[in-house]
Amino acid sequence: QVQLVESGGGLVQAGGSLRLSCAASGGTFTTYTMGWFRQAPGAEREFVATTRWVRNNVYYADYVDSVKGRFTISRVNAGNTVSLQMNSLKPEDTAVYYCKATNAMGTYDYWGQGTQVTVSS
Repeated sequence: QVQLVESGGGLVQAGGSLRLSCAASGGTFTTYTMGWFRQAPGAEREFVATTRWVRNNVYYADYVDSVKGRFTISRVNAGNTVSLQMNSLKPEDTAVYYCKATNAMGTYDYWGQGTQVTVSS
C-alpha cells in the first residue's frame, strides 16, 4: 500500500524558512514524478513544484512562478523522498501543503495528508 507521509510544516515569520519532506513507502518511487501542491483557505489547490525523473538520479525540476528563486525542490533517498526548502517565506505562502506522487505511466496519483504552513506578517 502506497503511503506518502509529510513533515516539516509549522509557523514562521515572514522572511523565514521551512523545509518540508515527503517520504513515500509501499513501492519504489525512483521513476515517479513527485512534487508539492498547496491549498489556501477558500482557494483551489495549486501546483507549487515538481520533480520528474530523467535518468539515473537526475530529475527535472519545475516551479510555479510565485516561488521561483525562493523554493528549492529535491529528491533524496533513491528518489523515495521529496523535499521542499522554502526560503524568504511570505504571508501569501500560507496554506496546507500536499505531497503528490504520480507513477511513470501517469496512470496513478497518490496524495499525502497535508501539512500546514503558516507565515505571519
